[in-house]
Amino acid sequence: MQRRPPIYLVDTNQAQYDTLATVLHFIGETFEAVRSADLLNKVNEFNPLCIIFGGETSTSDNLFKGFSNTAILTLSDQVTSGEKNHIGLLSLPIVNAELTQLLHYCQSFHNPNKKLKKANKYLMSSLVGRGLRIQEIRYLVEQVSDSNANVLILGESGTGKEVVARAIHEISKRKNGPFVPINCGAIPAELIESELFGHEKGAFTGAFSARKGRFELASGGTLFLDEIGDMPMPMQVKLLRVLQERTFERVGGTKALQADVRIIAATHRNLETLITDGLFREDLYYRLNVFPIEKPALRDRQEDIPLLLQELLSRLEGEHHATLRFTQRALDSLMKHPWPGNVRELSNLLERLLILHANKIVDLGELPIKYRHIDAQGGYVEQIQYSPEQEMLAERDALCDMFIDPPIAFDESEQVDESLGFLGHLPVEGMNLKSKLTEFEIEMIRQALDSQEGVVSHAAELLSMRRTTLVEKMKKYGLNKDG
Repeated sequence: MQRRPPIYLVDTNQAQYDTLATVLHFIGETFEAVRSADLLNKVNEFNPLCIIFGGETSTSDNLFKGFSNTAILTLSDQVTSGEKNHIGLLSLPIVNAELTQLLHYCQSFHNPNKKLKKANKYLMSSLVGRGLRIQEIRYLVEQVSDSNANVLILGESGTGKEVVARAIHEISKRKNGPFVPINCGAIPAELIESELFGHEKGAFTGAFSARKGRFELASGGTLFLDEIGDMPMPMQVKLLRVLQERTFERVGGTKALQADVRIIAATHRNLETLITDGLFREDLYYRLNVFPIEKPALRDRQEDIPLLLQELLSRLEGEHHATLRFTQRALDSLMKHPWPGNVRELSNLLERLLILHANKIVDLGELPIKYRHIDAQGGYVEQIQYSPEQEMLAERDALCDMFIDPPIAFDESEQVDESLGFLGHLPVEGMNLKSKLTEFEIEMIRQALDSQEGVVSHAAELLSMRRTTLVEKMKKYGLNKDG
């Protein structure tokens, strides 16, 4: 009989070892405590499923580099590494679902060439990326697609949980049926029962006719319950009953209807914490959490950003009838961004750049301030505290560049140092940039109004802005048509 790959517990203290030993024994994993000095011989003797490292930062670098072909989990959030074999942080006290998921990732690390059995093109195009995390997602999606098991998709907002749900539906036996999404947090508590189960005529005030709910509309297909963590507690009880009995009744009705649907739920919230706080039913959690899939945050799969960027651009180009190209410096900078808004933030950034720089090459200077993480030479720069006001000033700067073309006329007899730009020397005592930009804007508006004899629409056209925008600025600065 083939021996299971062990898990080596390295440099763990007694408390860490006791906790890990209890949990690993319970889930049936083979494990062994190993000293750092003996680790090389142990790994050569039998390659482990992973190393769980409880030590400190000072010894971690040698471990990651010395055992680059072995998956490593760390117990301290002080230990960070960009090495590919650093699979993730295992939090204490241990959450069973988190441990199981991390061990899945460790298994995948040792099988990087694991192929999708159907080589499904839909998965490759919808779940874009080459990294370990996204490969694992594609594999899990294919494994669960042909079953009717309930799936729970976890992950931060903007990571693309609905994309995973649609992928499961599109490669399943139910693909010819409907995919019906519903956001449980966006519907008032008093209406969500009717939305899910439908209602009969006269069931409540305003129910002038019978109406099908999402369960009926999704019959033969998939029902996607997004933000399930925001579902009101009374509705959780009714949903649990439907999941158990596979039948439901419309509001105001008595006829039992079959729930011929595949349930996929998603949330960005920690359901185990909600259970502890009494906000989510534990029995419903276990009904939904038959097959969990965790969609990783974009900051944890930054190697996929160039591919994601290309895919998102191809989808946006048709809508905007324009394209973009990025310099390597711009790409390098984007890959260093933490992406708190995940893939949704990346998509929004691309749409903004398509509007501002259509059919151009985007370099560092064209990226918004908060996305500039390297300098002109490619070195890392520490980000200062970003505020929307900084971004506004930067955009005003760009407007100033537009206003000074053609250059302002000057007396050719004057000696001008062209290297200083059109503003000349910066005063020794410094200046208030915001005030100067405001003065410049006021003066430009005043000159535009004067040159067009006070006709606001003509002045707005001269300044390349909307008439309503100019009127608002005139009100803001106390200007009138007479100056």
